[in-house]
Formats: sequence, structure tokens, C-alpha cells
Amino acid sequence: MSTILTQGEVRAVVLNGAGRNFCAGIDLMMLAEIQASLASECEARNRETIRSLILNLQSCVSSLEHCRKPVIAAIHGACVGGGLDLVLAADFRYASTDASFSVREVAMGLVADVGSLQRLGRIVGEGIAREMTFTAMDMPANDALNVRLVNQVFVSPEECLAAAMRTASVIAAQSPLAVRGSKQVLNYSRDHSVSDGLEYVATWNGGMLLSADIKEAITAQMSGRAAQYLD
Repeated sequence: MSTILTQGEVRAVVLNGAGRNFCAGIDLMMLAEIQASLASECEARNRETIRSLILNLQSCVSSLEHCRKPVIAAIHGACVGGGLDLVLAADFRYASTDASFSVREVAMGLVADVGSLQRLGRIVGEGIAREMTFTAMDMPANDALNVRLVNQVFVSPEECLAAAMRTASVIAAQSPLAVRGSKQVLNYSRDHSVSDGLEYVATWNGGMLLSADIKEAITAQMSGRAAQYLD
């Protein structure tokens, strides 16, 4: 995600799993390796090491949310634990009918600590989030659509990915400044009051209303052509 931030020609991101599943969750061998690596005789130092590892994982997942470009998750198969953390940090989600979602950590004796407990309730509501968390239940794609965890469901993984790519292309044709600014304002407004959000967007537009993108958008519409924006 850090690399994408520096690539102006990239205007939208599609997140997709390469295997049979989107993501089956954290590697259990990694958990064993973490436990084996806690070699200090000082319990406090071992716990500090664990905290640092968790914070690093959180930072990796949150990089999707902090990315200035919109991130679309195209999900097929199992989306479990850490996989769910990833897609919740995306801007929105598409799924194929074979997709299923689970906050699986309690079944492993863990408390989810990379974003599900912080983000899921804001999307599906507290009741659904708590039910998923306490039961480690699998939620099928159509149920995920009903609770607005995903925006759309497609009959196959291929159609899901193709739809995500089409949407990304539509986003990429818009003003990059306006899209990036809109994501920034949406994220800020979600975490603050309406009045704070309004003041924030006023300040934002105070600095951005003189952009070349506005002039290009108006000229293109008057000329009946597609706008061509700088990266």
C-alpha cells in the first residue's frame, strides 16, 4: 500500500485472493513461532514483544483504510479472521455466492485484535457484529448482502472480480483529487460529529476549489468529451 501511494497512475485498488479462498485467516504456524520466539526471562518484555507484533499487524490492515485511493475488496470462498479484518478496512466489498464471512477468533481462544471488533459494528450494526463475534458463525454471502456487509453478490468469483474491476475503472475516470479528498472527508466524518465533519470539509475545499480538475471537468462537459485529469 505504501508503494501504491507513490504511484500517481494508480487511482483505485482491487483487493482479491489468489487461491481457493479469499483468506482463511492467520497462519497458525505463525502463532506457534511467535510463542517460541518469546525467549526473554522477563515476562513484561515478552508481553511488550507481543504488543509490538499486534500493533504491526494492525498497521498493515489499517493501511487499506489510510490509503488515499479507494480500495474495493472482491471476495470469494472463505473470508475468515484476519481476512475479514482486511476487507473491513476496504472502502466497500463485493462477493461471489460461494463467499462466507466469520470472526473466527473466539473458536481459537483469541480476542480479535486487528480491526474486526472496531469496524464490523459500524457496517452491520452492533447486534450482528456481536452475534458473529461471540459465535464464530459463518455468514453466507447473501446474508452478508442483507446486513450490508457487502454491496453486491455475484454468481461466480470471476464475475465478482470483473465487477470490481469495472467499478475501479469508473472511479479511475473521475477527478483523482476529488476522489482522494472525498475518501479523506468520509473517513474523518465517520469518526467525528456532523458539525466537525462540516467544518473539516469546508477547510478541505477552501484549499482545493482552485484545482485544475474543476476547470477540466467543466470544459469537458461543455465540449461533450471525457475529462482527462492529471494523476
